[in-house]
Amino acid sequence: MTGAGQGGVRIGAVVLPEHPWPEAREIWRELEDLGLDHAWCFDHHSWRTLRDGPWYDALGVLSAVAAVTGRIRLGTMVSTPNFRHPAVVAKQVMTIDELSAGRFVFGLGAGAPGGDESLLGTEPLTPRRRADRFAEFVDLSDDLLRHRSTTRRGEYFSAVEARMVPGCVQQPRVPFAIAAAGPRGMRLAARHGQWWVTIGDAGRPGEQSEEEAWRVLARQVVSLAEACEETGRPFSDIGRLVNVSRVVNSPYSSPERFVDVVGRCREIGFTDVVMNHPRSDGVFRGNRPSFLRAASSALSAFAP
Repeated sequence: MTGAGQGGVRIGAVVLPEHPWPEAREIWRELEDLGLDHAWCFDHHSWRTLRDGPWYDALGVLSAVAAVTGRIRLGTMVSTPNFRHPAVVAKQVMTIDELSAGRFVFGLGAGAPGGDESLLGTEPLTPRRRADRFAEFVDLSDDLLRHRSTTRRGEYFSAVEARMVPGCVQQPRVPFAIAAAGPRGMRLAARHGQWWVTIGDAGRPGEQSEEEAWRVLARQVVSLAEACEETGRPFSDIGRLVNVSRVVNSPYSSPERFVDVVGRCREIGFTDVVMNHPRSDGVFRGNRPSFLRAASSALSAFAP
């Protein structure tokens, strides 16, 4: 994955998997018709304040979306080892890559404490063990998606003659978008990722000033550059994606506001910017016409 081009920034959106299919189909088609470069789906079993509301499986939704779209890249943001097993999810990833004719991006993250972590009745992990598990999750996923058969036994995950036939449409495997904030995660992204993904400082807009949020993002980009140098990876070879809806308040309150936000992201070093599709109330509440106008303005201003 190379950069978006001189002065260019790719623009995308994140859609929560909460909509009944007739409504979801129209949302995803509209995003493609709008001209967005990519669109993503939260991959949680349930999520925070929305856990008692409708919530569908992200990979199932993306399979359906793959069949009714033809250009836009699709991905998870992000799949985690909290409740996903690499051998199972790799088969699903391979399948969606086929359904989408090679448009799928596998977004991976370490997984946070909370409902997803406790879902399967396992004991909570320390941050270090969570990082260990994530490294194994990424390494095994990489093996599985590159090879027709994989056998590997690890501390957290094992696979015995796991078949991936016929393999991914995209070779040698689907691109990985790896969410990371600390040095160890950055090195993992530098080794395996075609994108690096961030939501800034734990994605808590309102708990820090906007200027501090920008400083956090700038420091993270520097950390990624250092990780790339350490691992021998060209910094320009990895896409750098930020979800600004998790970083700043009201990123698309006006077209000018969103163009300014994307411009600041570009100055810091990001190649890709996404925002959450508006919801009618609660988290990510927004106005759909404002979202569409802002996205159109940014697409025109930052086309690669």
